[in-house]
Formats: sequence, C-alpha cells, structure tokens
Amino acid sequence: MEQQVKNKQIILKNYVNGFPNESDLILNSSATISLKLPEGSKAVLVKNLYLSCDPYMRGRMSESKGSYIDSFTPGSPIAGFGVAKVLDSGHPNFKKGDLVWGLTGWEEYSIINPLETLFKIQDTDVPLSYYTGILGMPGMTAYAGFYEICAPKKGEYVFVSAASGAVGQLVGQFAKLSGCYVVGSAGTEEKVDLLKNKFGFDEAFNYKEEQDLEAALKRYFPNGIDIYFENVGGKMLEAVLSNMRFNGRISVCGMISQYNLEQGDGVRNLVNIVTKSVRMQGFIVSNYFHMYPKFMEMVMPLIKEGKICYIEDVAEGLESGPAALVGLFSGRNVGKQVVVVARE
Repeated sequence: MEQQVKNKQIILKNYVNGFPNESDLILNSSATISLKLPEGSKAVLVKNLYLSCDPYMRGRMSESKGSYIDSFTPGSPIAGFGVAKVLDSGHPNFKKGDLVWGLTGWEEYSIINPLETLFKIQDTDVPLSYYTGILGMPGMTAYAGFYEICAPKKGEYVFVSAASGAVGQLVGQFAKLSGCYVVGSAGTEEKVDLLKNKFGFDEAFNYKEEQDLEAALKRYFPNGIDIYFENVGGKMLEAVLSNMRFNGRISVCGMISQYNLEQGDGVRNLVNIVTKSVRMQGFIVSNYFHMYPKFMEMVMPLIKEGKICYIEDVAEGLESGPAALVGLFSGRNVGKQVVVVARE
C-alpha cells in the first residue's frame, strides 16, 4: 500500500481585488500525498524546502486579463519559485536526492513536470535559500534586465527604484561593478541605510519623504539619468522620464505601485521617450533562462569572493507564508522575502 503523508498547503480563497489580505490565503492541513509516483510517470516528486515571495504573484491572485502567466485557481494551492529536494523521479534528468530550484507549489510536497522551469542545483557551498533569490529567478531578472537590456557603460548614471528588494539590491551592485554611479530609492530609513552602507550605492533616498520626486531626482542626478531599472511605475516613472538623458535606457522589470489599483496611474510625460531618444523595454525573465549558465559563471565567484552581498528576510514555516507574501505589497520585508518550509 502506498504511503500517504500529510501535505499542508496554502490555498487561494477567492480572486483578489485591490490590496490582498492574509485572509485571502488559507492554510489547508487536511491534504495528503503519496511519496511514490505512479508507475510510468515522467514527473518529479519533491519535498519543498524554501519558497520565494515575489511581486509578480500578485497578478496571479486576480482573474487573468491576458497576462503572461496563468492566474491561480481559487480553492487550489498557489505556486511560485522555490528550492526542493527530489524524493522520487520518473524523469531521466533527475534522481532521488537531487536538489532543485524552479516553479513549485506552496505546499510541503509537490509533483512537478520537469519540462517546466526546473534547474538542478550543482553548487551547495552557498545557502540553499539563495536559489530563491540571487541564484534563482530574481538574480536572473537583475542580470537580464541590467546587462542585456540596459547595456551599461562605465561612468553612466543609474537609478534603481525599490532598490532594497530581491532584484534591486543586485542591480545596484551590478551597476557599481560596471563602474557606474548608482542611486536607489526605498521606503524606510533602514532600507536607505542598507543601500548606502551594505550594498555600496553612491546615494539613496526615502521616496516617502520626498514631496516632489522629480526635484529629488534632479538633486541626485544633476546631469540626468542614463539607465533606470524600473520596479515601481506610476509617479516614479513620470519623475524619471523628466530626468532621463539623451539615448537613455529604461528596463521595465515591474510596476509594484500599480498592482493593487483597479485603474492604474497615468504617466503624462511619455513624450520624453521621443524627445530624448529613450529606449524603454519590458521583459519576462523566463525568456532569458537559457542564459542561466552564463549568469552563474559571473555571479557565483562574486558571491564567494565577497564582492557582492545579499540580504534575506526569512519567515519560518509554511503557515507564515500568507503574511510574508502579502507584506511585500506594503514594503514590510527587508531584502529578499523567503519562506522556510523545511531545512532538509
């Protein structure tokens, strides 16, 4: 008889409008799962260890309106990027005991189709949780958005919004390693201090304390901005466009200020894209996953040599997941938000 074990899950109660609440996500403690795959299965059965809280997940909590990724299904477990250990495999590329990162369920155990996003972890000399962040999807996002889209040059002026988050903290450090002048914005003095004293930004400011964002950017960039790594949108984007330099580049990673609005904020000065010959490009990180080996060749030595640092905000236990995820949208986290389901 197959062994059935408890499989706690985080369930989406109903589709969400406006700001999500913890009550929109429910802990289901009654589900069970077999720890043996059916005969002939090509899937991979994993035990989830670390789960990643990411802003894009907000869009999946609402009914799909033509997004690049499907909505979650109310009444079913939500999903996201995570780190897991293989318990059983019907796929030749994965075997029992392998450590992997990729898309998985917000539950203790998941069955994954490895043809989807699933990478085998080769290097365990760094914390495994890093594969939810700097060595996972957020790291690839920072790498692709900054190097592939922005094509930085030494001496250029770089601005990063939401700069203390999982992606922003890396973009700022990549920019410094490229010889750029870097300023970041964040929502608390603690985060501003981290940007300047931990991540090595040249300057940083608390956007909540600025009455005029356009004037604030003019103060920090008297000569204008060459590269803007966009995480916020709305009024921040409008202020940046007024301060862009000729032939500037804007890499649009996300627009977290817009995710919980029924009708987004308008940007009234898009004409700057024309008059300043600005290139503004959005991107989906999965289109760059083929570059993961190249990314790892660059970033792993930087981590091991202490030339780049990474801060995590760790929540213990699957039951802490709803608060951790919802907290992203009010800036509650400091650094990369991770949920620990199990450590081995």
